[in-house]
Amino acid sequence: MKKCTIIGKTNVGKTVFLINFAEYLGVKTLEIERLDTEGVKDREKINPRAALSKLVDGKTHKTRNIQAVTVDIPMGKGKKKIQLVDTAGLIDDIHPDSNVRKAISQTLSTVRESDLILHIIDASAADKKELPNAMGIVDYQIAQFAQIRRGYVILANKMDLPEAKNGLKKIREEFSGHFIIPISALHKTGFKEVKTFVAHNI
Repeated sequence: MKKCTIIGKTNVGKTVFLINFAEYLGVKTLEIERLDTEGVKDREKINPRAALSKLVDGKTHKTRNIQAVTVDIPMGKGKKKIQLVDTAGLIDDIHPDSNVRKAISQTLSTVRESDLILHIIDASAADKKELPNAMGIVDYQIAQFAQIRRGYVILANKMDLPEAKNGLKKIREEFSGHFIIPISALHKTGFKEVKTFVAHNI
C-alpha cells in the first residue's frame, strides 16, 4: 500500500486536512493507527467530528506521533487503498522539549519512506515571520528534498482566511517551480484537485 505523508510546520492544518480529506473520500469512521516515538502502536476508531474535537486545537505541537488512516482513492472504475499519514509539525530551530525533538525526528524518517508528500503551508501566515506557522527555512528544505520526487505537491492551506490571498502569491513566488494547490482544509475546498493529484501519482 502506498504511503502519502502530510508534512509541514506546526499549526498549518495537517491534522484537520487528514480528518476532513478522509471524510471527503467517504470515510464515515476513522480507524486511526498511531505509532509513538518509542515504537508503541495503538488504534482508535472515531468519527470525523469527534476526531476534530479531540485531535485539533490552537496549541503548537498538538500532534506528537505518527497517526495514519487508510482511505480509498477512486481510480477509473475501481479504487486503490493508500495510507494517509499525519506527522508532528516541523520548526525552523531546535525545540527545547526532547519529546518534540523525537517527534520531529520521527516525522523526517517517515517522509523518507513516503511515496507521496503533501507539503502544507499556511497561506494566511506566509508573510508573518513572527508566527510559528509562518513560511520558513524548513519549508524550503522540504521542497528541496522532495522536488526530485514525482509525488510532491504544496498545499496552500487556510484559503478561507482574508490574509491567504497575498500569502498564496508569496508561496507561488517562492516556490515557482513546484505544483501548488490552494485549499481550505477546514471547508474542504480544493480537495477535488488534491484527490486528482493523488490518483495520478499512486
